Amino acid sequence: MVEAGMETSRSIDTYTPSATPQPAWDLVTVPARQGLEAVDILRRGDGDGVGVGPVLHDDDGDTLGFLVPPGTAAAWDVPGSTCTETNGSGLSRVPPQSAPGGPDTPGADCTCWLLPPDESDRATDPAVLRRALGEAARMIEAADSCR
Repeated sequence: MVEAGMETSRSIDTYTPSATPQPAWDLVTVPARQGLEAVDILRRGDGDGVGVGPVLHDDDGDTLGFLVPPGTAAAWDVPGSTCTETNGSGLSRVPPQSAPGGPDTPGADCTCWLLPPDESDRATDPAVLRRALGEAARMIEAADSCR
């Protein structure tokens, strides 16, 4: 029997750690300014943001990290960026603000999800990211030359 006003369905927290292994993404790291431009380019690309997967923002290092499919690091050669093979280590789907020592803790690491992972575990396509980073670099260079 269900009482009036009683919630009968359970919401699913997409950030709850599971017993299954995390995806073995590689991580492309770029300067924050170029990365933010690239995120805008990727989100505008198809109108619904499907072109961009999860993105990390590191306030301390002023960088953005794009999660890309495993194996990308072996062939990544975009100037001004690095690609690191992670094998799923060091990446958590738990939002930093809910983890001990989150960004609200003085002196804590300020790495946060700019675009968090979702249930699809979709990563950013490296070829699409390469083009967006190139376009972002050209836009920044043009803007800086106008000063």
